[in-house]
Amino acid sequence: MQHHFLAYKASLIHYYVFGKGAKTLFCFHGYGENGYSFAFLNNRLGDDYTLYAIDFPFHGKTQWNEEAPFMPDDLIAIIRLIHFTNTKFSLLSYSMGGRVAMHLIEKMPGEIETAALVAPDGLHQNIWYRLTTQTRLGNKAFAYTMKNPGWFFKTVNAIAKLKLLNKSIIKFIHYYLDEEKERMLLYKRWTFMRRFKPNLQHIKQLCGTYNVQLNFLFGEYDRIILSKRAGVFNNAKNISIKTIHAGHQLMKEKYANEIAALLND
Repeated sequence: MQHHFLAYKASLIHYYVFGKGAKTLFCFHGYGENGYSFAFLNNRLGDDYTLYAIDFPFHGKTQWNEEAPFMPDDLIAIIRLIHFTNTKFSLLSYSMGGRVAMHLIEKMPGEIETAALVAPDGLHQNIWYRLTTQTRLGNKAFAYTMKNPGWFFKTVNAIAKLKLLNKSIIKFIHYYLDEEKERMLLYKRWTFMRRFKPNLQHIKQLCGTYNVQLNFLFGEYDRIILSKRAGVFNNAKNISIKTIHAGHQLMKEKYANEIAALLND
């Protein structure tokens, strides 16, 4: 395992390198994680692939010093600085990283061989995410709530008492919002990553046109990312959807074989 810093504009992008294979694999981690999340796959994929796992802005060791959001074109520029050959590469993503990977398929379909999406975000347009990141008023309200969360927690607790939220969602909310530092990070992460907005129908079309193999993996008991959201891709060319007996936390050693199969089958 190696790790490097890449100077980009006024920022420093940190990424890990695993494996020594001839093929290139870019890995995009989930919310609150970092590129090291993919280390456990080195034994399964490292002989065939060289894995480049980038830390997103406000994650891991990346220092994002720009005032502007992190744009898809920023990520493409970073990928080209790391992967400066004309050969195709593949993508592996988890959760939030899935939204990023799908948007990249739209931007550079002719350069992607396979995209493996593990419990990917971006399959469903969450109304709260859209309001808080895509509208000026909503983003201001989001910032206020992260600084003054009392009313939000009261609302969540009231809804929970009515059993309108499942326990997984409630646990998820408290895990990321109980501490002020985590709330501020949530605001920055959502706000600065808001430009990644995949169009599912367009992706479906591009996978057929450019022969991109798109493989999904879901947990049957996942209440954060529901497998049914991938229904738009059912029976589509070059696209497979697999569900296993698991929840949302799929980036674990015990699921390494299933994840590796998305790229090796």
